Amino acid sequence: MKLKKMAYIFMDESGDLGFDFSKKRTSKFFIVTFLFVENKRHVEKIIKQAHATLKRKYKIKNAVLHAAKEEHPVIKRVCKKIVEKKFKIMVISLDKSKVYTNLREEKHVLYNYIVNILLNRIINKRLITDDKITLIASKRETNKFLNKNFHDYLCKQLKRKHCIELDIKIKTPAEEKSLQAVDIVSWSVFRKYEYRDDTFYNLIRSSVLEENALY
Repeated sequence: MKLKKMAYIFMDESGDLGFDFSKKRTSKFFIVTFLFVENKRHVEKIIKQAHATLKRKYKIKNAVLHAAKEEHPVIKRVCKKIVEKKFKIMVISLDKSKVYTNLREEKHVLYNYIVNILLNRIINKRLITDDKITLIASKRETNKFLNKNFHDYLCKQLKRKHCIELDIKIKTPAEEKSLQAVDIVSWSVFRKYEYRDDTFYNLIRSSVLEENALY
């Protein structure tokens, strides 16, 4: 019997889906980032090495890497390793000022829609040709109904349009260490849009296969 091939996509986002721009912490952009690989052990190894460095330097054990809180040398090392391993990155950006009023009130619908567009672009461009895709998303909702809605919507869309089996796992970065890598990637891309700082983005630029705006 022929074994099915499988691809792993790690997903994270940066920014927020708030639309009250009078609030200081409301971001102008919302970024969804995919990091996809065939062997997730390679990603885990990069994160393990980063943790080993922190442990030697600061005696920190069982920490979770979070780009917004890490020292820049740690972020740069992870970015460079991602490029060395030739992992693939895809990004979709949302300029929130261009979002239609009705969608601003349906944030979970907008979120699901953005992720579905990114999945379709990957498949239509045949960047992944595997029979089965495992999408590991960083947990952003504690509401079980919204997580189930996210899962069911995407699985049905890919099955109907592409006859592809999608396995979705929603994990925290502590539960799935590879999500710490895509957090760093997404943060690096976000800084380019939100703050016009491409310092870290330039480190991963060669691995970015596609980067598009939703509107």
